[in-house]
Amino acid sequence: MEKPVILIIDDEPANLAVLTHLLKGDYQILAAKSAKQAFTVMDRGPRPDLILLDVMMPEIDGYSTFTRLQDNYDASDIPVIFVTALSDTLDEEAGFSLGAVDYITKPINPTIVQARIKAHLEIKRTRDILKNQKAWLEEEVERRTSENILIQEITMKVILELAEARDSITGNHINRIEAYMKLLGRNLQQNPLFSRVLSEDLVNRIVKAAPLHDIGKIGIPDSILLKPGKLTPEEFEIMKQHTIIGYKALSRAMSKSIQAGEKEKSSANSGYLGFLETAMQIALSHHERWDGTGYPEGLAGTRIPLPARMLALVDVYDALITARPYKKAWSTEETETFIAANSGKHFDPIIVDAFLQVRKEFAHIKHVQHDLQETEVPAAQEYL
Repeated sequence: MEKPVILIIDDEPANLAVLTHLLKGDYQILAAKSAKQAFTVMDRGPRPDLILLDVMMPEIDGYSTFTRLQDNYDASDIPVIFVTALSDTLDEEAGFSLGAVDYITKPINPTIVQARIKAHLEIKRTRDILKNQKAWLEEEVERRTSENILIQEITMKVILELAEARDSITGNHINRIEAYMKLLGRNLQQNPLFSRVLSEDLVNRIVKAAPLHDIGKIGIPDSILLKPGKLTPEEFEIMKQHTIIGYKALSRAMSKSIQAGEKEKSSANSGYLGFLETAMQIALSHHERWDGTGYPEGLAGTRIPLPARMLALVDVYDALITARPYKKAWSTEETETFIAANSGKHFDPIIVDAFLQVRKEFAHIKHVQHDLQETEVPAAQEYL
């Protein structure tokens, strides 16, 4: 085990010699006759584990030396003991107020000096161990958090892949939904009405949760979901249940996450709960309409959660501008006109205004992430 390193700073050679002789058997000694020499030693290394510092020195006194060590060498973790002939209480107070750990008056008592050095080095060693453990724990928490987030994202993508495969929706639809939502969220952040509500964290959650808006379709019978013709009123009522099915599935996932969180507290679990809460709002309410004529609850206005109001516009935009077996793709102008005409009816007027400000970017996203081959989406989905 390497010996601890002690830096002795004293302008009197005799004092340096006495302290060096006293301590060299147990410690590695670095000696400096002035503050400038001490700074050179600090630059050259090795870094000391403890500093014995004289107060009364020419040019730069001990107090100023201490301050420079703190400011220029990040020495706050190095215990400093003032060793000086000044024995007034005010001198001691001055040393302690700067942050020194101890104050020893000259002439020194060898036994006292050795005992105090040993005690302060032991304290430093314990503090360093705790610091290293804290750093390790933080790294471990960060690593596990990253793993948990990755597992959650992979799980969600697998679920979405299964839902898309069954529903015949293209992957590019999901990619476009995410891009539209991110663009719309960024624009709404500039609106004073939403700037405080739409934090960066919330926008990111909304973007990640948006692809789960139709996850409840997994619970809709194939005879209805994949029906090539128009749905009967009774079938349409069943189709509308996908909002509730998705909400309940995500709600159960949240309950299980809360139970797991009681056993393991982590930022990953906390973030996941926020994500699930946003996904639940979107899944349940993205077919609600601003005027209250939507489903499943007939909510109106701001009673509809903001993420769901955003998704309502984005989902309709992509459905209209994309070709389906039962319809041709609407033009950009037709789609924009429809959305503008439904401001205050189907859609939140403020969200419509935000969309119109970035409609060229919306069209660009559709152009870049277009479907290379339009999939066979059943006519039953015309209800979108």
